[in-house]
Formats: sequence, structure tokens, C-alpha cells
Amino acid sequence: LGGEAVTKREREWIDRIVQLGCIICRLKYYAYVPAEVHHMLNGGRRIGNLSTLPLCVLHHRGGRNDDEVVSRDHSQRRFEARYGSESMLLERTRELIGWESTAT
Repeated sequence: LGGEAVTKREREWIDRIVQLGCIICRLKYYAYVPAEVHHMLNGGRRIGNLSTLPLCVLHHRGGRNDDEVVSRDHSQRRFEARYGSESMLLERTRELIGWESTAT
């Protein structure tokens, strides 16, 4: 996770979202696909370990922008136009794992 110190709560969050699998694949295809951790950004800087999304390789850094897949690291604008805002995806992730958003 970038070499920074990770708290017990952050480790629990990361473990749970990785177990959930890719949020896009789950919502769009009702499928479990192993996930990587995508850190949300503000002004080009990571917001923190509790503002992360579980994304598969294709949806995270696959470099695609086609009819089938838009990769987040290829184009945030196109990714969000297709799948919804990162904030909305974070809230859905929290709901699916039963995480209290006010506790972050």
C-alpha cells in the first residue's frame, strides 16, 4: 500500500474489499473477480487507505477504453461516465461489506 503505515482499521478495510472482489464486475455482471486496491485521489494525491475501491486488473489499470471495458487509470472521466462516480462506488462498496461510512 505504497509503503505508508497502515492502521488495524485500514488493514481490515483493505482485506474486506479485496475479499469482495471488483466492485464493477460485482455490480455490472454479478460476478466475483479478484480485486486490486485502487486509491482515490484528490488533487493528484491519495485521500487515504479508507478511500479505496476494489477493482480488477482490467477495470483498474488495464489501459482499455472500448465497448467492453474502461480502465480507471486510463481515463477517470470515461470510467465514471460508464460506471458511476468513485464516491458512489465507494458508498456501494461500504454497503456491500456492511461498513459504517461515518466511522471513517
